[in-house]
This record gives sequence, structure tokens and C-alpha cells, in this order.
Amino acid sequence: MQKNRKILLVEDDESLGYLLTEYLTMKDFDIVWNKNGNTALATLQHDYFDLIILDVMMPEMDGFTLAKRIKQQLSETPFIFLTSRSMKIDVLKGFALGAVDYLKKPIDEEELVVRLNTLLNRLEVKKESSSNEKQEFIIGEYIFNKDNLQLIYKNEVTQLTIRENKLLYLLILKQNELCSHKEILNSIWAKNDFFSKKSLNVFISRLRKYLNKDPSIKIENIHNQGFILKVD
Repeated sequence: MQKNRKILLVEDDESLGYLLTEYLTMKDFDIVWNKNGNTALATLQHDYFDLIILDVMMPEMDGFTLAKRIKQQLSETPFIFLTSRSMKIDVLKGFALGAVDYLKKPIDEEELVVRLNTLLNRLEVKKESSSNEKQEFIIGEYIFNKDNLQLIYKNEVTQLTIRENKLLYLLILKQNELCSHKEILNSIWAKNDFFSKKSLNVFISRLRKYLNKDPSIKIENIHNQGFILKVD
């Protein structure tokens, strides 16, 4: 049985947000509703979504700015705009930012469901046909499943955040080789500054804790250069 598609709805309008959440849930989507961009970014740090629906005109952070952040941090997560901003320049800007669709309010709920299913089906086919990338890796006594964001030790499963998952994947790709601060920060944080480096150190500490059951594995810090995932 296919699991429900998981969608993040970012919409500040209370009435519309409630209506879409209820209707799409009734149509077997798994919906998480956030009311502003900052909350959405926090949600995206610890949860995976098949698709993100963005409004443009929101407080704190508009949808276009949020889309840029999503593209930088979660380039593989597709997003669409559902907004009353219908001028041609806005539509073109939405697609230029990487949106896979740009829908204009008001939209009929039944039409939205058809559009979402069609879009998600097309994305899944594309992903399956283009994905020959290895998804499962053996690290000492651990199994790392990149697709499911899981680190498995015997029968114990650690569910990783999206950023932890990306960081571990980068280190694995360069196993026993230096993975530089610059490479990691530009790839995952999309910036290379003091605060990002502090954040990186926190995430490295988390990965070390997850991997500490196997003494043959260690993440070595190379001062002012980067990190090496060493597996004996």
C-alpha cells in the first residue's frame, strides 16, 4: 500500500490554510501547515516532504525569499507557488527560482488535487528513471540509508535530520579523505561564515555520538581544514 504523499503548506491566511489542510487531508495527503517562512525553514530541518506549497505574500519572510532558501538548502525538494500574485513578472520569477508549478488563487480544490497528483506522479517517475545513485552504504557495523534518512546499528535505528543526512553522505563519499570546511558549508549551509562553522561543529558532534558504538569509526578534525571520516 502506497504511503500518503507528505506536503508542507506555507500559507498565512487562516481560512485558506485551514480549508486546504482539511480538504487535502481528506484526499489522503499528509499535510503540515506552517503560517510563515521562518517556521517552515525550522520544520524543513527535521522533516522530509514530497512537495512544498508556498504563498508569496507572507509576514516575516515572503515566499520568493523562502523559495531561495529552500533551493539553497534542500535542492532536491520540489516546490510550487499557490498565490494571488498573478502578474507575468511574478510567474516568471517563480519559475526562475525553481518552482515546478505556479498556481493562481483562487483555485478550485478538486483541480488542485488533480494538479498535485499529476505533478507528484511525474516527479516520482522522473526520480525513478534518473536515479542510479547508491542509496545504502556500509560504514563499519552501521548501515546508512540515504533515501530514508536512517543510520542503522544492528536493530537500532537513528532517524537523521535532513542536514545530518546530507553531512554524513558527504563524509561517506570522501571516506578516509579530507572533506573541507568550504566544501561542506557551501554544499549544506550555502554560506561559509563563523556562525555556519559553529553550527557544523554541532552537527559533527551529533554524528560522532550516533557512530560511537563502533570503535573502528571516527570523524577526525583536521585543524582549520575540515574533517575525515575514518573507517578502519
